This record gives sequence, structure tokens and C-alpha cells, in this order.
Amino acid sequence: MSKLASTFFSKEEKQKIMKAIAEAENESSGEIRVHIENKCAVDVLDCASHAFAQLKMHKTKLRNGVLFYFAIRSKKFAIIGDIGINQKVPENFWDEIKEEMQQAFLKGDFVGGLAQGIIQAGQQLKEHFPHQSNDINELNDEISFG
Repeated sequence: MSKLASTFFSKEEKQKIMKAIAEAENESSGEIRVHIENKCAVDVLDCASHAFAQLKMHKTKLRNGVLFYFAIRSKKFAIIGDIGINQKVPENFWDEIKEEMQQAFLKGDFVGGLAQGIIQAGQQLKEHFPHQSNDINELNDEISFG
């Protein structure tokens, strides 16, 4: 595990991000993860797709996982959703969230931008995949590092 990726956020910042994930998932059956790596030497969507598969995000019952992927040193990030959520959201939905997040990032507000993006994804998940009484948290809410 790379030291830079795992120390990019402080303990308190990681807790804020995990709190945003828990809040976004609270009213939905959807699953959100954040994955941070140092470098992505190829297209960022390829790196994000690889992380998505490694984290087994395609294994959710309703295929409604969303990954926020960051390559710190490469200064790249992507948001990808599984087939279940992608069939429901507008075509440019992830790009819109990404643009809003990027505005916060340019101001140095990485935690705020990420939390905002997570909450927006959660709103779509809530609309299309509302929380069920028998819902279980299928994926870990902790930030993963590569």
C-alpha cells in the first residue's frame, strides 16, 4: 500500500467521507465506495474499472454500486456506476457530479467536494433504489487504497 495514497486524507477527513457514504446509503439500497491510488498510467476510466472489479462492486444484488476513484499523483479522478444505476440516471449524470467536485478540488476542498459528490450520487440511488426493510450493507464503507 502506498504511503501517499493512504495518508492523503487525515483520520478526521476519512471519517467525514465515510459519514457522507453512510448518509448517502442510509435511504437507499445502493452502495458507494471511495478508492485512492497514487498513479494511473492509462485512461482514468480503465483504472477506475479495474478498481471497481477488484473491490467486487459488480457483485451487489441490484448492480447499483458507485465508485469514486482517485489517482493522487496523476491528478485524475473518475466516478463510475454499475449497470443497474447507469440504466436509471441521465446520460451525463456522472460528468455533472464530476464537474461540481472539480470546482471544489480546484479550491483545495477535497473532502467537501468528495462529500458533495457522494451525497448527489446518494440522491439518485435513493430515487431509483429506495431503502428496503431487509436491506443490508453489501460493501464496506471504508476508503480503500491501492
